[in-house]
Amino acid sequence: MTEPLGGLARLLAGPTGLGTSATRLTARLTAVAEPDTTPPEGDPAYAYREWGDGSAPPLYCPVTERIDDALAEEVDRRLALWAGECGFDDEECEQLGKAGFGRLVMLAHPDCADPDRLLISARLNAAWWAADDLYADDTSLGAVPEKLPPLLALAMAAMDPLPPVGEFSRPLDETLAGDKVLVALGSAADFLRDGGTPAQHQRVCYSTFTMFVSWTAYAAWRHAGEYPPAWEYIAARQHDSFYTSMTVIDVLGGYELPANLYYEPRVRRAAIQAGTAAVLVNDLHSVKKDLADANPPCNMVSLIAGDRDCSIEEATTITVDLHNEIVRDFQAAHDELRAVPSPELQRFLHGLRSWMGGGFEWHSTSPRYRA
Repeated sequence: MTEPLGGLARLLAGPTGLGTSATRLTARLTAVAEPDTTPPEGDPAYAYREWGDGSAPPLYCPVTERIDDALAEEVDRRLALWAGECGFDDEECEQLGKAGFGRLVMLAHPDCADPDRLLISARLNAAWWAADDLYADDTSLGAVPEKLPPLLALAMAAMDPLPPVGEFSRPLDETLAGDKVLVALGSAADFLRDGGTPAQHQRVCYSTFTMFVSWTAYAAWRHAGEYPPAWEYIAARQHDSFYTSMTVIDVLGGYELPANLYYEPRVRRAAIQAGTAAVLVNDLHSVKKDLADANPPCNMVSLIAGDRDCSIEEATTITVDLHNEIVRDFQAAHDELRAVPSPELQRFLHGLRSWMGGGFEWHSTSPRYRA
């Protein structure tokens, strides 16, 4: 095994003086060895956790760090009021409250106890889910695959407002103000902008827009009636994962992970691993709901079953094994990066782990998936 972090102690003697701290830190990260993916067993922050009806193998994932039902209920209450302001009707607001996005962010961001800051994440997640259900996935709610790409182009304009273009701005503005999903996306992005930095706002926008590209791939597959092999789906899914939700970890925590650390290849790899593992939990919990759709969306379990001509139960086991492998890879990467002397990076990596543990708890208890 290579020396951890390529000999970090030697790198501490690098250049000094005004403006060199970022150079030193980048050099240290560049020297990080490829992580040893041998699973570090015995870490109390992780556990094998039963899920669903208990018939499938357990999921190896972080433990849930906080359960505060009163805080979750307060965030959900405020979230429902906001949804009404965006144009959702009473029934939709009630359904939103039952979905428990306030509970999701309470579970996923244990370092934040301020309901207003938690609303930053809750609003974004609720808006993304609304767009996913109403535009992309749920045909019973009106999703039409061939109409998705132009809707997502408008969604980008809602989140990242465009400069005026004379008379042509008027119909755009009217459209953005007349669609509740677009209103929610724009409002959630504005709330993020007020609570974070310009760099954090754009980071979230660009991660969202990357996610939208994957949505268009799913729409094309569904429209053509030709589902992709599982390898192609998981390639797209890694850019359409809870990584997007995780981009606000430092915003809610009240700090900022600098861009050159956030996008450093090994840090980004760990973040993508965390997001992918968390979204496989979503696929596992969603497969029955997805298969019940008249035009089923892509799901890792069902695609593996189709590729290998095996049962859903066998494909579930394969997906669980993949999830567990990815979590162990994240765990090893996190351990390798502990030696990097950046408090912001260490908080962020802890936040990624916390999100996975909270996300598992939410999927296990949300009526959306228990039904």
